[in-house]
Amino acid sequence: MRVQKPFGNSISRYNGETERTERGGMPHRHAEEKFHLSEERSYVSTQYSLRPRREEIKAMDSKEENIVTTTRSASLKTSQAPATQTKDLEFGGVPGVLLIMLGLPACLCLLLLMCKQKEPSLLNFPPPLPAWQDLWETRVFGVYILWFLMQALFYLLPVGKVVEGMPLADGRRLKYRLNGFCALLLTSAVIGAAVFWGADLYYVYGHFLQFALAAAAFSLGLSVYLAVRAAGAPPCALAPSSSGNAIYDFFIGRELNPRIGTFDLKYFCELRPGLIGWVVVNLAMLLAEMRLQNRAAPSLAMTLVNSFQLLYVVDALWNEEALLTTMDITHDGFGFMLAFGDLVWVPFIYSFQAFYLVGHPNEVSWPMASLIIALKLCGYVIFRRANSQKNAFRKNPADPKLAHLKTIHTSTGKDLLVSGWWGFVRHPNYLGDLLMALAWSLPCGFGHALPYFYVAYFTVLLVHREARDERHCRRRYGLAWEQYCRRVPYRILPRVY
Repeated sequence: MRVQKPFGNSISRYNGETERTERGGMPHRHAEEKFHLSEERSYVSTQYSLRPRREEIKAMDSKEENIVTTTRSASLKTSQAPATQTKDLEFGGVPGVLLIMLGLPACLCLLLLMCKQKEPSLLNFPPPLPAWQDLWETRVFGVYILWFLMQALFYLLPVGKVVEGMPLADGRRLKYRLNGFCALLLTSAVIGAAVFWGADLYYVYGHFLQFALAAAAFSLGLSVYLAVRAAGAPPCALAPSSSGNAIYDFFIGRELNPRIGTFDLKYFCELRPGLIGWVVVNLAMLLAEMRLQNRAAPSLAMTLVNSFQLLYVVDALWNEEALLTTMDITHDGFGFMLAFGDLVWVPFIYSFQAFYLVGHPNEVSWPMASLIIALKLCGYVIFRRANSQKNAFRKNPADPKLAHLKTIHTSTGKDLLVSGWWGFVRHPNYLGDLLMALAWSLPCGFGHALPYFYVAYFTVLLVHREARDERHCRRRYGLAWEQYCRRVPYRILPRVY
């Protein structure tokens, strides 16, 4: 699982990892294969196999020879910058990323301000803007910095196993320490002790907009730092998604794995400050609901939202290693897109249902709660089993438990799965994610569309990501991909899409 950021390739950002896996565990022969590792869905080939045509094999061999030659040339001339890609820029190119970078903070503020209104509606749009001094508070920014530093300290603790990531362009494998779940437990202990000694988490609710803007300012500063340091990065350290355009690369990220010593900035931000912060924000909203609504216990709706989303975060941190094969880590650089998504969008938009329930209570009956729980569990089972099946193959393609799965062979030597969860639809984990997202919003009732913003946004995100994956795979696998699409015609939702 990986949590989904505004326009990241990941969450899912973990839960959004691309579905293709390589047939064997051997390193790729060249850079293109390395960075497309996560785009392959392959399992042990059995009875069903499509052999590639002779002309396709020749074309692929020719392509591989050209790439190997280019790679060797680049290794001999490390001072020479790689050829920049000025075509096929995603997100609408430079105009598109400029609009996104300006629009996301504005969208965040509007949503939070509307959610604070007693009667949010189009008639009351736009919501009244607070005074400038009410938007920024230095103390709030200081609290956010302390939170970030505390998570950095937990990240550096020598606990948890150390694993290797995917092969880089130069053949190296970076090492990562998996202690995200330990960080969650330590954070819980610190927050519990702070509340016991008199800390009031209502402060988070009362200054929620200021915290969001503090996180946005921090992510912007981090993005500037990343852009400056990437200017001096060697060619082998650059991300495949980088283009050479300063504005586009500021958004998508120019350097693939920016590190300060052994501290990996991108990997740390993916699952730590924002994801664990999301849990703390939800807890603060639960306590705020009890105070403002004079409740002795949280409402059933708030309990459902907190429980569902806590399960999501725990699952992400428990399966932390799965993040290393996602496009966020292997393909996209670390720039504004991931920095804003990890540090701002996740904790302040993913907690939107809990924030909404504080000011707009909704009573949920137990029969309705039972249906919502069933929907959540259904989505979680699809999501977790699909990802587990994929990850099991990545670890051991010869596992006898996978021997019944059928595949289509491709000219690249990889296989496309046409049975099991990945033969049901092309992206079964996306389907599970969408069902869980709907289950998060249903406890808020149907009094307003605001709590369903996440569902709408997430649907657009996954459809866009699916289209992106489709382009990559069609270009890479050619005839085999066309055969695969005929075999598995539905992308996310059976009989619909």
